[in-house]
Amino acid sequence: MNKKQWEKLLKVAPYAQLLIKDNILYDTKEKQLEAVKKDWSLIRLISNPDKDVLLEAIRQSGEAIRFIPNPDKDVQLEAVKRNADAIQFITNPDKDVQLEAVKRNGWAIRFIPNPDKDVQMAAVKKDGRAIQFIPNPDKDVQLKAVRQNHYAIRFIPNPDREAQLEAVRQDGWTIQNIFNPDKEAQLEAVRQDGLIIQHIPNPDMEVQLEAIRGNGCAIQFIPSPSKNIQLMAVKQDGETIRFIPNPDKDIQLEAVKQNGRAIRFISNPSKELQIEAVRQSGRAIQFIPNPDKDVQLEAVKQDGEAIKYIPIPDKDVQLEAVRQDGNAIQHIPNPDKDVQTEAVKQDGEAIRHIHNPDKEVIMHYLLSTPEAAQLLQDPSYDLKWEEENEEGTVEEAGRNSTMCATID
Repeated sequence: MNKKQWEKLLKVAPYAQLLIKDNILYDTKEKQLEAVKKDWSLIRLISNPDKDVLLEAIRQSGEAIRFIPNPDKDVQLEAVKRNADAIQFITNPDKDVQLEAVKRNGWAIRFIPNPDKDVQMAAVKKDGRAIQFIPNPDKDVQLKAVRQNHYAIRFIPNPDREAQLEAVRQDGWTIQNIFNPDKEAQLEAVRQDGLIIQHIPNPDMEVQLEAIRGNGCAIQFIPSPSKNIQLMAVKQDGETIRFIPNPDKDIQLEAVKQNGRAIRFISNPSKELQIEAVRQSGRAIQFIPNPDKDVQLEAVKQDGEAIKYIPIPDKDVQLEAVRQDGNAIQHIPNPDKDVQTEAVKQDGEAIRHIHNPDKEVIMHYLLSTPEAAQLLQDPSYDLKWEEENEEGTVEEAGRNSTMCATID
């Protein structure tokens, strides 16, 4: 075919250009530049394009390098600057090109066979997780990776001790991504949160103790904890006794000393244990079924309000409760005169909780109110109800069918 015939063919089927070496449609540099500006993929249809044309195509898309045989370093660099992943289309890329690619996208290292240490370090500096594409990274590369992103440790099969420490220093919970973690890494992790021990296989006594110091609840993740561990846990938080099967008397006692409410997790607690619990918190009595009088008294001595958890308290318990807190009388149905009196002695305002208070109780209330007590020191106050008539004289109540009440 002659040139005109080729030209007609190429206009209807551009890829026919691949059959010949001479440029027909793009026979000048200007035409070539105009073509790749419109469609960068047309670079493949241009034989022996000028370097400026190559660079223009690359500027439109780094992927254009896939259609450029034997690109020089400048073209390679321009391609990875536009798209780091374009390095996959470059055979034997120059080291500077490799570095440029991974500095822009660490994951581009996956397209680089046998990258040297400089390239590895640059890749993980950009994104620590890129270490997953590096076989057998050395200690320095591991450390650089986890410093950039502590989750990178999950992609390192046998991480170096320093890399482990760096990862857990950033976030202790990452230890769950380390197979057989170093003891120092274990200690560092549980210092941040004792509960992390659940992700440590077979922690030794030192690690267990460190975990318990941080969080007593960590004991739930320690199989068959020693008595020493149990004691430390309940001293830190009494309610952790719920995670201890069959705790002995010493553990039970230490638990309720730390938190009286821990008694709710102890089945059939002894009287000694009950008393110790309510000494720590009077309201712990609510968790004790059928407490005897001694336990009740100990509870209300600690907190008068504890009486609300005692269904039928006897008079001694009632009296002790209101001695501690006069307002506790609100939890006592039908308190007698003695209990009423003791309550208002402790706090005069407790009278507001007494329905139909006894007259003597009212007197105690009056005497406990400084302003009222001062008025009652006046001999003219005999607590009789009196009325003044219109002339200003006083008539005793009852003379005109009025009420009269006297408090004896």
